[in-house]
Amino acid sequence: MARYDRIADYYQRAVGDDVTDPATAALLELAGDVRGRRVLDLACGPGRVSRALARRGARVVGLDLSDALLDTARAVEGEEPLGVTYLSGDATSFQAPAGEPFDAVACNHGLADIDDLDGTLATVARVLRPGGWFVFSILHPCFPGWGDDDAPSSWPPGTGYHTEGWWLARNRGFRGRVGSNHRMLSTYCNALVRHGLAIEELAEPALGPGLRARQVAARPGADEVPMFLAARCRRR
Repeated sequence: MARYDRIADYYQRAVGDDVTDPATAALLELAGDVRGRRVLDLACGPGRVSRALARRGARVVGLDLSDALLDTARAVEGEEPLGVTYLSGDATSFQAPAGEPFDAVACNHGLADIDDLDGTLATVARVLRPGGWFVFSILHPCFPGWGDDDAPSSWPPGTGYHTEGWWLARNRGFRGRVGSNHRMLSTYCNALVRHGLAIEELAEPALGPGLRARQVAARPGADEVPMFLAARCRRR
């Protein structure tokens, strides 16, 4: 059973279909014009980014390990057909259907959920056509949290930025239910280099006033560190 199978209902209640949060909005902006492009949404979950890309004219395949989340995605597709194909599979071993490469790959918050970063980026490089692009978003590896148990943090309390690995937070949010992998920014960048994915553009989106106010109230000066990171890379 995939980790997210256990929290599929919670995921849908917490996230819904909204794509205006800072990280997702930044990812979609970096994706740019996707009309007519064949796009793989890696770790698609219940399909909110898949649908956003399809509404922008892309031909989308969504891939996820969680059958429970895919059930939600397929149910929504049945109610509002957008031509999205949802596949169950492992991001570290996925092969392009019929051997046809993708023009682009998107991964919204999925890289930190997947234990094998190198295996995942190898898949991205394998399924992309030469010159194809890869966009992703993550919680910023340098984000220290807000100082309370309910807020996200990139690493466990008491360890620090340089200690990498999977961890389970002490809260009832996503990181307290399924955990996450903390990796240094250099780890992500070096892995991209190893797999021939050249960074073209980075984004560190600003928070809205409400979220920023909560951040500052919980930890004065916390707004000096970006909370999210998004990137656009090109397969060499």
